[in-house]
Amino acid sequence: MKKVTTALAIITMCFISCKKEVKTEGATAADSVAVKTEEPLIEEPVDSAAQMKAWQEYATPGNPHKMMADEVGTWNCDMTFWYEPNGKPEKANSVAVIRMILGGRYQESDYKGTMMGQPFEGKSTLAYNNASEEYTTTFIDNMGTGMMVAMGKYDDSKKSMELKGEMVNPVNGKKTPYREVYTIVDPKTRKMEMYDVKNGSEYKSMEIVMTKK
Repeated sequence: MKKVTTALAIITMCFISCKKEVKTEGATAADSVAVKTEEPLIEEPVDSAAQMKAWQEYATPGNPHKMMADEVGTWNCDMTFWYEPNGKPEKANSVAVIRMILGGRYQESDYKGTMMGQPFEGKSTLAYNNASEEYTTTFIDNMGTGMMVAMGKYDDSKKSMELKGEMVNPVNGKKTPYREVYTIVDPKTRKMEMYDVKNGSEYKSMEIVMTKK
């Protein structure tokens, strides 16, 4: 681990110290003046020991990762979907297998079940970034070709995490925002709620109640 951290610190130092002015062919005199008048980015000097400590803290799993590890196991997922505001709910079921990967730094989940009469498979990852102090989640499945990415924070008083992201509507190709609320109901129950936007208004589009086997 120390070798990896040292290597990362060295790379960072090289990147900071090796900035060079790049000239392009065909640049005008005005362009040259504009480049010269830009104020250079001044970075505070950081000694190697401080850099090493920062990288070690960044790479070391903490309490948020322990909370993620508490979910390792197999979960039954009761899924409810709404395709439009106040629409008729549709049900589906899946099973999620959750594990921690890369030395307990990330959570990975595999989902398998049936949706709209078709076999359903999905995969999600969850990360807690020690540097930014926020969570990032990704999700892919066999019902599309895109990746959903959302970021947010955990509220310990509510035992829930709110994450926000964007997804592409395959009907019109436009990006639309979505919001996900993930709640720790009790040690063996989780609830995930997703909210989409349609015609400028947010509505609840999905709810998953997860029960640990």
